[in-house]
Amino acid sequence: MTKKHIFYSILAIGFSIQVSAQESATYTNDLVDYQRALTLYNNQQYLAAQAVFNTIQKDTDELNIKSDCAYYIANCAVRLNQQNADTLIEEFVEDFPTSTKRNTAFVDVADYYFQNGKYAYAQKWYAKVDESALSRDDRETFQFNNGYASFTTKNYKDAKKYLSKVQTSQKYGSQAKYYIGFMAYEGDDYHEANAYFDQVSDQERYKEKLSYYQADLNFKLGKFEKAIALATEQLRTGDRNEASELSKIIGESYFNLEQYDAAIPYLNAYKGKKGKWNNTDYYQLGYAYYKQKDYDKAISEFNKIVGGDNSVAQNAYYHLGESYVNLNKKQEALNAFRNASQMDYDLKIQEDAWLNYAKISYEIGNPYQSVPQILTHYLNNYPKSGYTAEIETLLIDSYITSKNYKEALILLKGKNSFEYKMAYQKVAFYRGLELYNDSNYQDALKMFEGSLGEQQNEKFTARATFWKAETDYNLSNYEDALIGFKQFQQQALAAATEEFKNLDYNLAYTYFKLKNYPQAINTFNQFVTSNKKEEVRLNDAYLRLADAYFVSSRYNEAISTYESALQVGKIEADYAFFQQAISYGYIGEDTKNIRELVRFISKYPESKLRDDAMYALGNAYVKNNQNDKALGVYDRLSVDYKNSAFVSKALLRQGLVYYNDNRNELALKKFKKVAREFPSSPEANQAVSTARLIYIDLGQVNDYAAWVQTLDYVQVTDADLDNATYEAAEKQFLDNNTNNALKQFNLYINQFPEGLHSKQAHFYTAQLYFKKDLKDTAKPHFEYVVNAPKSEFTEEALLRLSQIILDTKNWNEAIPVLKRLDVEANFPQNSVFAQSNLMQANYQLKKYNDAVNYAEKVLAHSNLDNKVKSDAYVIIARSAMQTGNGNKAQLAYEKVALTATGETAAEALYYNAFFKNEAGQHDASNTVIQRLAKDYSGYKFYGAKGLIIMAKNYNALGDAFQATYILESVTKNFTDYKEVVAEAQEELSKIKTEQAKTNASVQSED
Repeated sequence: MTKKHIFYSILAIGFSIQVSAQESATYTNDLVDYQRALTLYNNQQYLAAQAVFNTIQKDTDELNIKSDCAYYIANCAVRLNQQNADTLIEEFVEDFPTSTKRNTAFVDVADYYFQNGKYAYAQKWYAKVDESALSRDDRETFQFNNGYASFTTKNYKDAKKYLSKVQTSQKYGSQAKYYIGFMAYEGDDYHEANAYFDQVSDQERYKEKLSYYQADLNFKLGKFEKAIALATEQLRTGDRNEASELSKIIGESYFNLEQYDAAIPYLNAYKGKKGKWNNTDYYQLGYAYYKQKDYDKAISEFNKIVGGDNSVAQNAYYHLGESYVNLNKKQEALNAFRNASQMDYDLKIQEDAWLNYAKISYEIGNPYQSVPQILTHYLNNYPKSGYTAEIETLLIDSYITSKNYKEALILLKGKNSFEYKMAYQKVAFYRGLELYNDSNYQDALKMFEGSLGEQQNEKFTARATFWKAETDYNLSNYEDALIGFKQFQQQALAAATEEFKNLDYNLAYTYFKLKNYPQAINTFNQFVTSNKKEEVRLNDAYLRLADAYFVSSRYNEAISTYESALQVGKIEADYAFFQQAISYGYIGEDTKNIRELVRFISKYPESKLRDDAMYALGNAYVKNNQNDKALGVYDRLSVDYKNSAFVSKALLRQGLVYYNDNRNELALKKFKKVAREFPSSPEANQAVSTARLIYIDLGQVNDYAAWVQTLDYVQVTDADLDNATYEAAEKQFLDNNTNNALKQFNLYINQFPEGLHSKQAHFYTAQLYFKKDLKDTAKPHFEYVVNAPKSEFTEEALLRLSQIILDTKNWNEAIPVLKRLDVEANFPQNSVFAQSNLMQANYQLKKYNDAVNYAEKVLAHSNLDNKVKSDAYVIIARSAMQTGNGNKAQLAYEKVALTATGETAAEALYYNAFFKNEAGQHDASNTVIQRLAKDYSGYKFYGAKGLIIMAKNYNALGDAFQATYILESVTKNFTDYKEVVAEAQEELSKIKTEQAKTNASVQSED
């Protein structure tokens, strides 16, 4: 009989004593089934075993069997990964608290999870085990397994607690020491790690792994030679998967030993963490190249450090700046030094970076801040620097070279040394020129006066004197202008200035405006005698000289001088021809007078003076008793030029011709037309007076009285009072008594709202208010003149009215006034003014085609001021950009750049850079932006937009540092321009997202 059979026999005998035969049979049957289930369990047929254990548990009443079945059911559930496994174990422990398998259940479940690599589950169940109830061998296994499970889940505190208990174990000791050493290594306790690793270094199973860790430990302990030796050996014989990390250890060890040449190949061999380097990795390789003076490669590594803000980044950016300086790339160096100067991890590096940043800013300009501001900040931050004297010299000079005169004036305020006073004189002068070129004459005048208040440099004193006089001239302060030009003429260094060569021209014009024609003639003659090269100015001087002869009744000289203007032939040829033609009439050469006027009408069909010529020709015919021809010309004038100021005069002349020929009915018809269509005009008043004579001759006084009553503006009984009141006001006006004149004119207008001189009164009142800068008060008076029938005041009133409206930027209101001025102007400069502002107004209203049409009209004029010319090209360029015509815009901006100054020049430069970027000419585009930063730093908007283009250029050139740094600087320094900042942020996000793919230190902004 086998032992098993004996066991069951004994059991059977035992039970037969206590139970009935039927119960004994049942129990025996349960044991058989239990044994069968246990066999299935031992054969790892857990599902089948669990089913049998379930059946037995349900059928048996034996507590021990129930308990064991519950144990195995739960154990099978664990091994089958059933969701209720943990619950079944817990229920087993709760339902059978006295079971001898309680502790075993915890150990078995924990061991099962441990063996299957589910260490977190294993830990949970090991925590329930009663360690004291385990045998010695089981306790060691429990301690190692529990420690290892804690190790794998990085619960190093518990791991060390349990592994330390088995570090002397023959079975588990080596493994425990290895893991304890590794935890020390991970916790940066390199001495303890080394001690443990040394204890297991002779064991083959750990040898390969320990080679890497020991190499790294020695590196971290500063034992670089030993780290190199260990890592080199491991690199030669070990796992190739560790080659990247081993190369990093060797490379960094050589780096720390300052053996940069040896470090470079190993640093290059490093593959990064998960294929990515970080900023420190790029710094080390870049610095190694820098120390080898391989600046191109140093730059290529340093500039991959994006968004760094620590001591490594500060050091990298400083040496990046040094590398750029060595390659003469100063714009790039500027950004690198600026970044390093804004970090305070190493104060010495910060100070050196500041110094370099300040010096390079002075040399090439700065797009972020004004150069004087940067130099001032350096002096304030480092008052004891050994470079103080040098920087102070640069600072004083920078007020001029920076060209940001507006900000420079603020920085110069309150500085009283000789050098600063000299700088102020120059800066105020240049700021005055800027304002003058922007037609801001009032503020320009203040700047020139400020410059003259610090007469430290004779040449600048002379130049400021000239430009103050020129500004006074443009403000119609002709007496002051004359004094200024004469003062300039008398200064010692005047002849050494550029302004001196045209002094006679300016003086002559001033005499002309003051109606001092003899002096104007003498001075214009001096100019035309000595200046034959500048044809446009020479042409204009001949015209004004001829005009001076003309108004002085020196007609023969006027004729010959107009001929000289025609010979030069650059501008106003029609004007010279016309003036020459009418001059013949004044010297009695009637035939020539008529012939030349006929020629003029034919030769200049588009001339603004054609209606003048027709009127003059009609008068010439009358003078020569060719009345029929005269009447025909007057008719032609009335038909061709319905809006001409000469229509009323021509109609009056026709009436007078008829009157002198005793053709009274026809005369009355003309006179009545004049009186009806041109009320309150001088022609209307004369027409009424002459008609009165005809009615008297005809004996039709009642008819005359009835007709006159229909004319509101004719108040025969008040005529003398009307004339006297007006003449009193006019006298004050002619005597330059502005306030008295205004008082008298307003008295006249109120007393005679439709008076004989109402147009003149309104016009002169408007002019006086305009001159006093009371433009809103002047406006309704100009409107009165403009809305009245056309007169000699209409053109000037249209000009002034349009200027007042343009000041308010009410483009819709300005356009009809400007259109009238364009059509009705006799003076070319007024036509240019109208057209140039019509192009501006239409552009502002987004009527781009109309804007371009007017711009092209402006450019068709031959004698254009450079500012007007550049403004016209700018409108064409902007409109082309708005309508998507890049090629046209590019050509127009190229034309702008030839003549523009100030903000327009800055805009042209920006688009030059923009189009170069579009064409892939990135370096050339950056060169243009550097010029924009240096020469036009005061125009922040275009400076900021230019920086975005520069960032795009650097990104395209593979310089991520420059690109991101510039964009970040834009977002911080140009917050006034929200759209520009938004564009910079969008571009920055794109670049960072791309860089994050290879640089672990960069966070993607997706």
